[in-house]
Amino acid sequence: MPTLVRAEKDERDGLLAFLDAQRGGIRRSVLGLTDEQATARPSASELTLAGLVKHVARTEEVWIQATLMGRPEFAGNEADYVSGFRLLDGETLASVLARYADVARATEEAVNGLPDLEVTVPLPEAPWFPPGMNVTARWILLHVIEEVARHAGHADIIRESLDGRTAFELVAAEPRD
Repeated sequence: MPTLVRAEKDERDGLLAFLDAQRGGIRRSVLGLTDEQATARPSASELTLAGLVKHVARTEEVWIQATLMGRPEFAGNEADYVSGFRLLDGETLASVLARYADVARATEEAVNGLPDLEVTVPLPEAPWFPPGMNVTARWILLHVIEEVARHAGHADIIRESLDGRTAFELVAAEPRD
């Protein structure tokens, strides 16, 4: 369930605000859960709540840091993708949430540092991308919002399957700053 996004100052601020609202849906899906609950598979899907948190953090990092900012050390690979949906040894729900917060801060810093949203970059070479396609920073932000929103919906279903709590209840239970 989306929450009301604050009024934006400009397009860049609005896109970042909507991205953060979708991140909130992911974060709320694990509100009050243990590691064991967050790694449970209460539905037919292989997805877990902790795995979704980890996946969206990594996805955002690859799109913003590697693709948009041209930092190859953040590029993904098939092994990252496969292991990106589950906690590995030493990872906890708290650690993937902390990493997600770090990724969010890095995204906001990177996007706010761009001269404008017309910055254009090539998509990486991959069988699922059209060859030679270039996209703007705006396109990348919209794509990341789309990705996080899709998985926030998955997270709502998994959480409700896990313990019956709905997105509405989790919004009401979320601590207010």
